[in-house]
Amino acid sequence: MSADPLGAERAAALAQIEALTREFDAIVAASRASNADDEHDPEGATIAFERQQVAALLAAARRRLADVDAAVTAVEAGTYGRCESCGGPIAPERLAARPSARTCITCAR
Repeated sequence: MSADPLGAERAAALAQIEALTREFDAIVAASRASNADDEHDPEGATIAFERQQVAALLAAARRRLADVDAAVTAVEAGTYGRCESCGGPIAPERLAARPSARTCITCAR
Protein backbone atom coordinates (compact mmCIF):
# COMPACT_ATOMS: atom_id res chain seq x y z
CA MET A 1 0.00 0.00 0.00
CA SER A 2 1.18 3.53 -0.67
CA ALA A 3 2.45 5.89 2.01
CA ASP A 4 -0.89 7.68 1.79
CA PRO A 5 -3.58 4.97 1.85
CA LEU A 6 -6.42 7.50 1.82
CA GLY A 7 -4.92 9.27 -1.19
CA ALA A 8 -4.56 5.97 -3.02
CA GLU A 9 -8.11 4.96 -2.09
CA ARG A 10 -9.45 8.33 -3.26
CA ALA A 11 -7.59 8.07 -6.57
CA ALA A 12 -8.95 4.54 -7.10
CA ALA A 13 -12.51 5.67 -6.34
CA LEU A 14 -12.23 8.61 -8.74
CA ALA A 15 -10.84 6.34 -11.48
CA GLN A 16 -13.69 3.88 -10.93
CA ILE A 17 -16.28 6.69 -11.09
CA GLU A 18 -14.72 8.00 -14.31
CA ALA A 19 -14.71 4.54 -15.94
CA LEU A 20 -18.28 3.74 -14.87
CA THR A 21 -19.49 7.14 -16.04
CA ARG A 22 -17.99 6.50 -19.48
CA GLU A 23 -19.61 3.05 -19.56
CA PHE A 24 -22.99 4.46 -18.51
CA ASP A 25 -22.79 7.21 -21.13
CA ALA A 26 -21.92 4.62 -23.79
CA ILE A 27 -24.92 2.49 -22.85
CA VAL A 28 -27.24 5.49 -22.99
CA ALA A 29 -25.81 6.54 -26.37
CA ALA A 30 -26.19 3.01 -27.72
CA SER A 31 -29.80 2.86 -26.61
CA ARG A 32 -30.55 6.13 -28.40
CA ALA A 33 -28.89 4.90 -31.59
CA SER A 34 -30.68 1.57 -31.57
CA ASN A 35 -34.29 0.93 -32.47
CA ALA A 36 -34.09 -2.66 -31.17
CA ASP A 37 -36.87 -3.97 -29.00
CA ASP A 38 -34.48 -4.97 -26.24
CA GLU A 39 -37.26 -5.53 -23.73
CA HIS A 40 -38.39 -8.60 -25.66
CA ASP A 41 -35.01 -9.85 -26.88
CA PRO A 42 -34.52 -13.47 -25.80
CA GLU A 43 -30.79 -13.25 -26.49
CA GLY A 44 -29.71 -11.67 -23.24
CA ALA A 45 -29.83 -8.76 -20.87
CA THR A 46 -31.77 -5.70 -21.84
CA ILE A 47 -30.19 -2.30 -22.33
CA ALA A 48 -32.30 -1.06 -19.41
CA PHE A 49 -30.90 -3.83 -17.19
CA GLU A 50 -27.31 -3.01 -18.19
CA ARG A 51 -27.92 0.69 -17.61
CA GLN A 52 -29.34 0.06 -14.13
CA GLN A 53 -26.52 -2.32 -13.25
CA VAL A 54 -23.88 0.28 -14.15
CA ALA A 55 -25.90 2.98 -12.36
CA ALA A 56 -25.86 0.87 -9.17
CA LEU A 57 -22.10 0.34 -9.46
CA LEU A 58 -21.64 4.08 -10.01
CA ALA A 59 -23.70 4.89 -6.91
CA ALA A 60 -21.56 2.49 -4.86
CA ALA A 61 -18.37 4.11 -6.18
CA ARG A 62 -19.69 7.55 -5.23
CA ARG A 63 -20.47 6.27 -1.71
CA ARG A 64 -16.90 4.91 -1.54
CA LEU A 65 -15.57 8.35 -2.48
CA ALA A 66 -17.77 9.99 0.17
CA ASP A 67 -16.38 7.56 2.78
CA VAL A 68 -12.81 8.43 1.78
CA ASP A 69 -13.57 12.15 1.90
CA ALA A 70 -15.09 11.69 5.38
CA ALA A 71 -11.91 9.89 6.47
CA VAL A 72 -9.77 12.75 5.14
CA THR A 73 -11.93 15.18 7.12
CA ALA A 74 -11.48 12.98 10.21
CA VAL A 75 -7.69 13.07 9.75
CA GLU A 76 -7.83 16.85 9.56
CA ALA A 77 -10.02 16.99 12.69
CA GLY A 78 -7.80 14.57 14.59
CA THR A 79 -10.55 11.96 14.93
CA TYR A 80 -9.35 9.45 12.31
CA GLY A 81 -9.32 5.92 13.66
CA ARG A 82 -12.18 6.55 16.10
CA CYS A 83 -15.51 4.78 15.60
CA GLU A 84 -18.30 7.14 14.62
CA SER A 85 -20.82 4.99 16.54
CA CYS A 86 -19.21 4.16 19.88
CA GLY A 87 -16.18 6.49 19.90
CA GLY A 88 -13.77 3.62 20.52
CA PRO A 89 -10.68 2.93 18.48
CA ILE A 90 -10.88 1.23 15.09
CA ALA A 91 -8.38 -1.63 14.94
CA PRO A 92 -5.26 -0.84 12.91
CA GLU A 93 -5.84 -4.04 10.91
CA ARG A 94 -9.28 -2.79 9.86
CA LEU A 95 -7.86 0.58 8.85
CA ALA A 96 -5.09 -1.13 6.90
CA ALA A 97 -7.67 -3.21 5.01
CA ARG A 98 -10.19 -0.40 4.67
CA PRO A 99 -8.63 3.03 5.26
CA SER A 100 -12.01 4.76 4.99
CA ALA A 101 -13.64 2.63 7.72
CA ARG A 102 -15.94 4.76 9.85
CA THR A 103 -16.80 2.19 12.48
CA CYS A 104 -15.08 -0.49 14.53
CA ILE A 105 -15.78 -4.14 13.73
CA THR A 106 -18.24 -4.46 16.63
CA CYS A 107 -20.37 -1.53 15.49
CA ALA A 108 -20.09 -2.56 11.81
CA ARG A 109 -21.80 -5.85 12.66
